Amino acid sequence: MKVPRIGPGEPSENLISFETESLILPALSGPHVPRFVAAGDLAKLPYVVTEWVDGQSLDHVLQSGALAPDEVARVGAASADAVHDLHLQDAIHLDLKPDNIVLRKSGDVALIDFGLAHHAQLPDLLAEEKRFTAGSAPYISPEQVMGTRSDPRSDIFALGVVLYEMATGQLPFGVPRTMAGLGDRLWLDPVPPRVRSAQVPRWLQEIILRCLEPDADERYQTAAHLAFDLRHPEQVALTQRAFKLGQAGFFAQVRRWWRARRERPLRRFMPKAQVGATPVIMVAVDTSHPDDPRQPVLQRATAQTLSLSPEYRLICVSIVRAAPVAVGAAIEDSASGIHLDHLVRLRHWVEPLRLPAWRLSLHVIESPRPENALLEFARRNHVDVILLGAPSPNQHAMAWWRSVASTVTANAPCSVLVVRIPEPRRVAEHASDDPDLLPFD
Repeated sequence: MKVPRIGPGEPSENLISFETESLILPALSGPHVPRFVAAGDLAKLPYVVTEWVDGQSLDHVLQSGALAPDEVARVGAASADAVHDLHLQDAIHLDLKPDNIVLRKSGDVALIDFGLAHHAQLPDLLAEEKRFTAGSAPYISPEQVMGTRSDPRSDIFALGVVLYEMATGQLPFGVPRTMAGLGDRLWLDPVPPRVRSAQVPRWLQEIILRCLEPDADERYQTAAHLAFDLRHPEQVALTQRAFKLGQAGFFAQVRRWWRARRERPLRRFMPKAQVGATPVIMVAVDTSHPDDPRQPVLQRATAQTLSLSPEYRLICVSIVRAAPVAVGAAIEDSASGIHLDHLVRLRHWVEPLRLPAWRLSLHVIESPRPENALLEFARRNHVDVILLGAPSPNQHAMAWWRSVASTVTANAPCSVLVVRIPEPRRVAEHASDDPDLLPFD
């Protein structure tokens, strides 16, 4: 039960935050937020009752010091899952910090304390009544410093601060106590995590510093993309961020400061729309049959789907059966040899799309049930669209009902695009496409 502090010496913000939480909690659901139970009448006895989240706060965990990189990635990915789920419900937390991240015994994360949150479909009492920067000073985003409360990427920035703290035991911007100190994060280049802790690997520094970019357009655009990188460090594309061993030089910092002085916050997408504008797209590629005539059609459909979004993450997945373990077997017949062979085939398949490395990841998964493997991968990685081939037109009509495409379509947690070989007339039309745009031959 939560009751607002009212009386001498208590600021009115306490009551506004209490009203905000009372409005937002009933609109939220799922395992990543405490279940709303009841609220009292403001005119009689104001209170909010929620589920008790059984677990311990991340703040309690960090009292023992920095975490190992693998643990940072595990907790960070679970936290990003929770933030992604919140954004899908059109809400932004805006006060993410270790105190408000609760680690459930199941390994999931629950977010608590929505007194400073913003919901796209509900009145923003803090903005309407006070119009002041709300948030906890060490974790507040540059957008919040400038007075914007409607950008979901503010939560990505706060998660970056939390990741930095988990990895190094320190805060990237300290604990500012003035508005001028808060304003520094609009331009200040934080000390790279690897400088403060040698155990931080380059892939983790890349992820953390990308979250902490002062320009929201340079950060991860959704928490789903962040969670994916934390779960697949081998797929993280390393940029100059990963190799930084010091802060930007004096003149570079001055340029950043001067640019920040002229910036004004823009109104961004609402949370759910922002997630929809930056989809995670998964394509199932049959690398066992690279010459199948459906392959170029699937490539074309993938290119067309990617063209619909300026921001995206493409995941190419191949499902193969596990190789038998045999002593003395040839390298190409071993499990690792087969995995490498199909990974190379995946890379060849995606090359014509000419995608930057940071938008792409390739995965070979061993499983006797391709449909189950694809569905589990899609659920775990917040996939928004799945592309896969339909059964061959040469197969019996009943083949659809027994196909991988049928099972995935019926059970997927997202949209599914099933690609078929076009009729001869359509093939002739595609043959005239600009080869520079779709170089599939």
